[in-house]
Amino acid sequence: MGGKVKLLAVLAGAGASLLATVLPASANPKLVVDVNSLKVFEQQEIYQKWYPASLTKLMTAYTTFRALKSGQLTLESPVVMSKNAAGEPPSKMFYKPGQALTLDSALKMMLIKSANDIAVAIGETVAGSEPAFINMMNAEAQRIGMSSSHFVNPNGLPAPGQYTTARDLAVLAITIKREFPQYAPYFAYEGFTTGKKNYPNLNMLIGRFDGADGMKTGFICASGFNQVSSATRGGRSVVSIVLGADSLGGRADESARLLQLGLTSSGGGKPGLGQIAPYGEGREIVADVSKEICNPKAAKIRSENKDEVGRQKLQSPYIHEINRPLNLVAAGLIPGTAKDKAATGQGEVANVPIPVPRPVF
Repeated sequence: MGGKVKLLAVLAGAGASLLATVLPASANPKLVVDVNSLKVFEQQEIYQKWYPASLTKLMTAYTTFRALKSGQLTLESPVVMSKNAAGEPPSKMFYKPGQALTLDSALKMMLIKSANDIAVAIGETVAGSEPAFINMMNAEAQRIGMSSSHFVNPNGLPAPGQYTTARDLAVLAITIKREFPQYAPYFAYEGFTTGKKNYPNLNMLIGRFDGADGMKTGFICASGFNQVSSATRGGRSVVSIVLGADSLGGRADESARLLQLGLTSSGGGKPGLGQIAPYGEGREIVADVSKEICNPKAAKIRSENKDEVGRQKLQSPYIHEINRPLNLVAAGLIPGTAKDKAATGQGEVANVPIPVPRPVF
């Protein structure tokens, strides 16, 4: 509790002066900050409101971790698919109402595959209903100091009133890492297997950037390609935020650059996150980059920027290929629930890492 209060106090930064150059309103938000010292190594438009897309699932995970901490439920608690959850659009697991999985499996599916149906099912399990869980999300966000964020669903699908900022996402990521280190593996798995199908992590830094250990990616047309990343090396842990990138590869390359900067730079003379006062014109309006991201020309460029096996090309010198099988963890339905074997191929599989050949993605 003391560390969390200290984080809030530092972030309050009342009366602190702005130490950065104000950038054009069209510049996409980005940020890299040290988890322990809160020193900011680079920042841009960190107070601009942005659609979080699936980065919302970080808030869903944090709210769930708080419920676990209170003893309200355990990682073995069943998450039962409701009609409401099953009706969510993809990305999803396509489980049917009445089918059940453990909270452990559900967290893996939500954070690795970014399954929208699972995120809603988790929320209903924690709070009894989706609206009640959304209220919990917003209460937790305000409690930890996410002063410019608001959530209207647990999965980040486009909806009016759902917004955040790069600064608030950094607060959330740092709080998760500080308050719940025991759940850090959920953000760092290279993928999971149901026994029938393998799902690699959508975060292209996991296993490819030295020290990468989380956290989440997200995309909708209105927000572009977003990524919250974390990495630890030599006892230093940093978090980066990239919002509005133009492609999967673009967000990975920029995230790698920011993480490398944070891991190799001195914090001397750098401002603390709480010292950076709100800035930028029009930041209260939620940015919408749909026209730049979802148009035929942009789609053609992304399509052409792939290698011979259809994977997004990466330009960063800090990202390397994985020349071994991915280490996948198991996740699936609880044995005995309706149609579990049809959905997973063999029901629940052992909860251990399973090396499998590296899939194409």
